[in-house]
Amino acid sequence: MSKEQNVVNYYCFCNKLKDVVRSGWGYFKVKRDRVESVAEHIYGVQMLAIAMKSEFEYDIDMMKVIMMLAIHELGEIIVGDLIPYLTSADTKKSTEHKAVHRILSPLIEGEKIEELFLEFDERKTPEAIFANQCDKFEAALQCKLYDQEGCVDVSKLEGITTIKKELLESDKSWSDMWIETDLNKIAYDENFKRMYDYIKNNKVE
Repeated sequence: MSKEQNVVNYYCFCNKLKDVVRSGWGYFKVKRDRVESVAEHIYGVQMLAIAMKSEFEYDIDMMKVIMMLAIHELGEIIVGDLIPYLTSADTKKSTEHKAVHRILSPLIEGEKIEELFLEFDERKTPEAIFANQCDKFEAALQCKLYDQEGCVDVSKLEGITTIKKELLESDKSWSDMWIETDLNKIAYDENFKRMYDYIKNNKVE
């Protein structure tokens, strides 16, 4: 296959992410004319990473971060956006890794790019840790925006009884619960904790 064909094939593969809707919003029954696609999430998290690097001190290779974030959802072209609540972590990881290898292997630098994807997934290097924090925080920001628009009716949430019960028995909003769950589950650095505190206590505009 020619280099020209490889470029076009890879682009067309990635272009499919414009039509893959982020499935988590369906899981929470977000009511809106349209919710974000995976491609839009990738754009959003890259823009967020640029802002976080600008405003806080991070000794990282930013180009590496942007590359990681550009490819971190590649597997979803083939397997779709697998919901963590409904898929085991091992199954999700194995399925996505196979898909990414299939997508990247035709490229001359495919192996090198795949190594970046695996580095992101392992979350051990400063760049991978930072990129993963951006990935999770971007979802929280989008959740806050949808919540402010009134896109979620808590009383109609099904199959997530613990979250529903806590929401209904408290004065917390859907995004408050999302933020608190993230903070309890993910080891964020102090800068991201500050950002979570900010979006919890302020309107996002």
